[in-house]
Amino acid sequence: MADNDQKSHATGARNLMRGCTQATLATLTRPGGDRAGWPSPSLALIGFATDGCPLLLISGLAEHTRNLLVDPRCGLLFDGTAGHIDRLTGPRLSVRGQAEPTQDPALLRRFLTRQPTAVTYAGFGDFGLWRVVITDGHLVAGFGRIHTLSTDDLCLPATACEYLARAEAELVAHMNQDHADALALYATALLGKGHGRWCMTGLDPDGLDLRTDADTARLAFTAPVYDVGQAHTEMMRLATLARTVSP
Repeated sequence: MADNDQKSHATGARNLMRGCTQATLATLTRPGGDRAGWPSPSLALIGFATDGCPLLLISGLAEHTRNLLVDPRCGLLFDGTAGHIDRLTGPRLSVRGQAEPTQDPALLRRFLTRQPTAVTYAGFGDFGLWRVVITDGHLVAGFGRIHTLSTDDLCLPATACEYLARAEAELVAHMNQDHADALALYATALLGKGHGRWCMTGLDPDGLDLRTDADTARLAFTAPVYDVGQAHTEMMRLATLARTVSP
């Protein structure tokens, strides 16, 4: 039972994290002043690698980037408390890790598809993509519901995610071109979102990301999927479910 509970907490934490489009990024102030070593929080747009590692597109001129270049240790706070009258009863996740620069074009594509406004500055010379390798996490699933999570809880095995990562762009394009009706039902019938031109922006083993011009949504799968066949089966199941609950 304990293993099942931990697996449930891990799945919930990953879905909370992947559902966020922004996070609080905490770095350690670099040496050279009277605040050296002090924590320094800032707001950052967030994306994710297919395995769940957070991605940041940040300017080399920013304080947090200059801090990371000296000490890559950082923290991220993912806030899932929106909609709760008492915010302390809502879920939130803090993770710790080490940030490393990356020039992987597939990771940049994932970030920009999730954060289309970032396209306007992604090509600026001072901006670069960073990947956060998570070391551990602290999940508060609600008031008094506190769980410690490991790297393996929060990030799926990278090798197991490779096949789906390679197929993602084609699958997303197929869903947007041929199954826009299903995407709209995912958002409205299953997630309670408003009507609009919903499109898929990402697909990973834990679920899929949706967006309109005015809103975003995250639809979680019942269990991780690692290949195209499993992804198709799960998306068909969700489409059937959405049609049964749609008015």
